[in-house]
Amino acid sequence: MSAPTPEPEIVTLEPTPVAVLRETVPMAELTEYFGRAFEKTMAVAEQQSIALAGPPLAVYYGMPGETADLGGGFPTERLVDAYDGVTGDTLPGGRAVQLVHVGSYDGLTQTYDRLMAWIEEQKLSVQPTMWEIYLTEPDPANPEATLTRIVWPIAE
Repeated sequence: MSAPTPEPEIVTLEPTPVAVLRETVPMAELTEYFGRAFEKTMAVAEQQSIALAGPPLAVYYGMPGETADLGGGFPTERLVDAYDGVTGDTLPGGRAVQLVHVGSYDGLTQTYDRLMAWIEEQKLSVQPTMWEIYLTEPDPANPEATLTRIVWPIAE
């Protein structure tokens, strides 16, 4: 795991296969959704003998409002076959902006605001799809130790 990035940075990514449970979810129900999505995607990958290739993630297919069109799951060594609502997808390779949020999920909105301001300052255009990688599990006793990498592909 790389060190948290206090400032946004531009990185070059390789295409990454993922297994996700894609749904449109009310923002108030994200916690329940993520538990179900991570459990289902792990089970489908295991049934198909496909290894997980990293920590859990959420792919946002457009900007969330009262609801979010998202896919919760994991990167995998190869694409899964669609089963029980879980599908394989590929996160795009190429240039992206990333930033590591340090702290509880409650502070993600401020981190997104900072990231969007930086993107605008740099005169970059980003794709509608972006993702969060949950580098650590949230610890209610120590929420400031939670690390979330935000990745937003640059439109080129």
